[in-house]
Amino acid sequence: MTTTLITGSSGGIGAAVAKALAAPGQHLYLHYHQGEKEAEKVRAYCEKQGASAHLVCANLQADEGIAVLFASVHDPVDHLVLVNGQAYYGLFTDMDDRELVDLFTLNVTAPMRIVKHFLPSMISRKYGRVVAISSIWGDVGAALEVAYSAAKGGLNQFVRALSKEVAPSNVTVNGVAPGVVDTKMMNAFSSEEKAELQAAIPAGRFGTPEEVAGACSYLLSPEASYINGHILSVNGAWGG
Repeated sequence: MTTTLITGSSGGIGAAVAKALAAPGQHLYLHYHQGEKEAEKVRAYCEKQGASAHLVCANLQADEGIAVLFASVHDPVDHLVLVNGQAYYGLFTDMDDRELVDLFTLNVTAPMRIVKHFLPSMISRKYGRVVAISSIWGDVGAALEVAYSAAKGGLNQFVRALSKEVAPSNVTVNGVAPGVVDTKMMNAFSSEEKAELQAAIPAGRFGTPEEVAGACSYLLSPEASYINGHILSVNGAWGG
């Protein structure tokens, strides 16, 4: 039995990751915050595939939410997939301080606290896999997404640095950095903006949540046991 905690499992990428991992012998903890209906659908799908699935509702921007998450996971976690995140589109100078703090909490601080909580068990058992969902903007940065770019850049460095600490314990820490993925986040853009963006991508299309989930599945697999501290880009050759 492999136990996996997936944060943000009600979103497009998180749901795709959960579905990709769902199989007999898989014990899945599916975290969500506001997307209860979507999370229920994901749970039902995973159980239909033979996995054991449990929902965990928690607001990871709040200390009490982090505590709820920790209290709800009753098994040692083998695989940890961090998909929770929040974007902000607009001028940096228009962003108020509360929005800035909340964005960094969800994209950087919460993932670090979650890993810190579950890491000792992985180290003691000499096995663990951590995969964090980042973004192409964490590498190249983007105007109108300045704080988000900075947060994802911080997450990337966390991945790279932590991998060096835990590699001797047979624990891997990697990231997946999607380019433009066809999820609900794209609903904020007009059809003209989407067409212009798509034309700029060498692959000629947006990525799918399933393609990002495939990258996560690979990094969790035995075949990827020597890949550590890597940020895997899934971007259709787009450089941002």
